[in-house]
Amino acid sequence: MSGTTRYPYYHDYDPAALVAAKGSTTVSVCLPAKDEAATIGTIVRVIHDELRVRHGLVDEIIVMDDGSTDDTAAIARAAGATVASTARLLPECGPGTGKGEALWKSLWASHGDIVVWCDADIVDFGPRFVIGLVGPLLTYPAVGFVKGFYERPIDGAISTGGRTTELVARPVISMLFPWLAGLIQPLAGEYAGRRELLERVPFVQGYGVDLGLLVDLTLRFGTEAVMQVDLGTRIHRNRTLDELSPQALAILQTAFHRAGIDVPTAERATLVRPTLPACDLVHVERPPMATVPGYRGRCRP
Repeated sequence: MSGTTRYPYYHDYDPAALVAAKGSTTVSVCLPAKDEAATIGTIVRVIHDELRVRHGLVDEIIVMDDGSTDDTAAIARAAGATVASTARLLPECGPGTGKGEALWKSLWASHGDIVVWCDADIVDFGPRFVIGLVGPLLTYPAVGFVKGFYERPIDGAISTGGRTTELVARPVISMLFPWLAGLIQPLAGEYAGRRELLERVPFVQGYGVDLGLLVDLTLRFGTEAVMQVDLGTRIHRNRTLDELSPQALAILQTAFHRAGIDVPTAERATLVRPTLPACDLVHVERPPMATVPGYRGRCRP
């Protein structure tokens, strides 16, 4: 996407030059997290020390704690982040949980003109993740959303897309959303966008949020508003197939909704696996944040 076969690489962007280009633009980094005590401290500390204090590229670090039962929140605060509980934000909108819920509520909790999202389970986290995502937004005015991709060293081999990407997301995109087929890692958890775009699209509450955002943003603002950037390598906690299959089902539900396919189980589905308890998944979407009462008065400091 963005009309080029050569994608920007994170080291194409110099932090000092980005700060100069930044001007009065503000940048918020938001990390959705649930029970990530093992990695959250290092991630926050890198962003705080290198990108907020040393360079001044990041103005705000927010950890969206989605019901952690470990020390995720305390560790994040000690490392320099503001911690917001997804359960306590916007109670008037009703209860909700999941990755998409955390991302949606981070728009309410944060104030930056640019919002950067990174997963909180990255083991080899470095400034490159944020620099690479912010770079195109500060240097290309026409770009509104940046999707990261990377190599994933697993068991001695190098891959790009994960199992859910290759077995579910890519076939679904090829069949239903072919204009997204050029995305190297459509389900990557590292991406950033301009608030003025993000606040105008709905957010799927669960794991379908990644696909939902790509479809909605490109339909509304055009594929030329989306750019990919190479973030180098990424090492994170690899999930089992038992953990990935509910994610795959959530992606299918989102795909059916966005494609307008009338399937009864697109709204509520039960994942049946012979050796495991049945897993019920309900497709829930949050409205564009710009339509939530009170948002306009607090989205800027």
